[in-house]
This record gives sequence, structure tokens and C-alpha cells, in this order.
Amino acid sequence: MFLKPSDPPESFPDLTRGTAEADGLVAVGGDLTPARLLAAYGRGIFPWYEEGQPVLWWSPDPRAVLLPEKLHISRTLRRTLLGDRFRVSVDLAFGAVIAGCADTRAATGTWITPEMRSAYLCLHTLGYAHSIEIWRGSDLAGGLYGIALGDVFFGESMFSRVPDASKAALVKLVRLAEDQGITLIDCQVASRHLATLGSQLMPRDEFLRQIQTLSAAAGRVGAWRAEPRPTQSLVRPLEIPAPLHV
Repeated sequence: MFLKPSDPPESFPDLTRGTAEADGLVAVGGDLTPARLLAAYGRGIFPWYEEGQPVLWWSPDPRAVLLPEKLHISRTLRRTLLGDRFRVSVDLAFGAVIAGCADTRAATGTWITPEMRSAYLCLHTLGYAHSIEIWRGSDLAGGLYGIALGDVFFGESMFSRVPDASKAALVKLVRLAEDQGITLIDCQVASRHLATLGSQLMPRDEFLRQIQTLSAAAGRVGAWRAEPRPTQSLVRPLEIPAPLHV
């Protein structure tokens, strides 16, 4: 399907009728206005393209997702979180996070084009796009960003300049999800990195069925701003091994 910028924002094919290509490509063209992006995410579709290409819209099958209750924190990551290496904040440096995600992929070509950065910065200003920042001292060590719609968080990208920084950011995202009633985190495509944290594959039909209801839930619009805090707060008491008694 080809989209023109003049087409209504919701002019995407009905994926419940099997209109996506085998590789998940749904549509080509259009633009990255806030209205079109929000319409896409609410339909399980996201943009992913490189500089010089038209906007490419995707909905892969199966879909990588993380259910907050399925988060897996390894012993190594738990030690990192309980240490004093990192601090974590929310929505304090969205522009720096998206730039970090783009910079770490610059050598192999990045899909986070200047047009994409501008579009997501706009969504951040509108209260839909959010960032998690991981700090080491005063330096940004890693982070992630994505879109919150109703009870779904659509993850877009993450980066690390220091080992475990992006994992710490994802743990913070899960804690926010637990506190705010977000029940599904979209990870888009599977990766070994995400699998170690508990992500799983969900058939697209099931994913679309769930987000149809979950993304329409009220709330979630507005800044999630939180000042830097030690990452010890991310480890729940039940996740801390009990001391051995002899």
C-alpha cells in the first residue's frame, strides 16, 4: 500500500485481513506527523527506514513483547543495580537519548534519521514519547525511548555506552509499567539481548487483538519526569537473595 502525505492519518490497511507482506512490510510513504504516528502505533504498525528511502511501515509476525511480570533480572544485573555504578531518571534528556540511540548505530547505518528524531521529539513534547536515562556520574551511560498509548508501551530503541546500562533502563521501564498499570511492552523484533530479560514472541493476530483494547485505555499522556535516583530502588525486596544462616 502506498500512502500520500495528504491521506488521512488512519489510512493504513487492516492487518487482521492478512494485508502485510511476509516480511512485515505494511505500507510505503506518507509522513511522520503526530497524528499518523499515533494512528500507526494504535494499529500495531511502526516506521523503520533509512536515509534516502520513503517512510516504510512495519508490523512483523511474530512480535517480540515483554510482559512486566515476566521480567528476568540475572544475578549479574542484580548486583549492578544494587551497586553504586548508576543512577536512573525519566524524561530528563529525551533528545540526548534518541541521539545516543542514533550515534551507536552510525557505523552500520542508522534508521533514526533527522526526520525521525524531529518526529519523536514532537511526540515527547506532546506527552506521548518518553525516555529512560541511565547516568554514570554526570555522563549519560545508556537509555531507551518509546511511545506510551493507554496500557501499552511501544519501545523504539535503546543504547549502552557502559555494560548493563540499557538493561538497567529496561528494568526501570518495567517498574514504571507496574506502577502505572501498563501491561504490555512492545519490543518490535526479537533479539538475544531482549530475550535474556524475559521477552517472548507473540503471534501478530494476538498482539493486534490485545493492543486494540489496551492502547485505547485512558491516561498516559504527559511527562513522566523523575529526577535521578540510585538504581537500588529498581530491585524489589523479594528479588534480593536472603542471607544464609548457618
